[in-house]
Amino acid sequence: MSLAFENGTSRAANFVRDSLARCERGLQKSAALGVEALIRGELADVWDECSVPGWDGYNALPVTWDSLNLAQQFLRSLPLGSPLPSLGAEPDGQVTMEWGRRPRRRLSISLSADGELHYAALTGPGRTCGSEPFFGEVSETILRLIRQVA
Repeated sequence: MSLAFENGTSRAANFVRDSLARCERGLQKSAALGVEALIRGELADVWDECSVPGWDGYNALPVTWDSLNLAQQFLRSLPLGSPLPSLGAEPDGQVTMEWGRRPRRRLSISLSADGELHYAALTGPGRTCGSEPFFGEVSETILRLIRQVA
């Protein structure tokens, strides 16, 4: 569907086009819509690329539906306004989420099919790691680490 202002060159048409583009960027960055876009995009790609044995060209285990489902639950349980991770898979079949773009500020969480979260974080000069069960809510420990690295 083509809207009349898409091809317009007037100041009004440019204003409307720029305003809509800003709104669209804001919606894509919002936690609620951003999470759903992440699930439909990156998480779907992880499933497409990593759900068969040997997906890495070696002997990687396939990502399981249970692990993928747990990742969806985890993403949807992040509080509004939380930074969103990049997603991937590990050769052991676990879905992995990563926050942080700086070398000494990173958080990696692996989600196993049995509901266990395994995490490792670099928080500047410090580092921490651990495991905890996921019961449908992101723990304060994980939220604090996300804030520290984002």
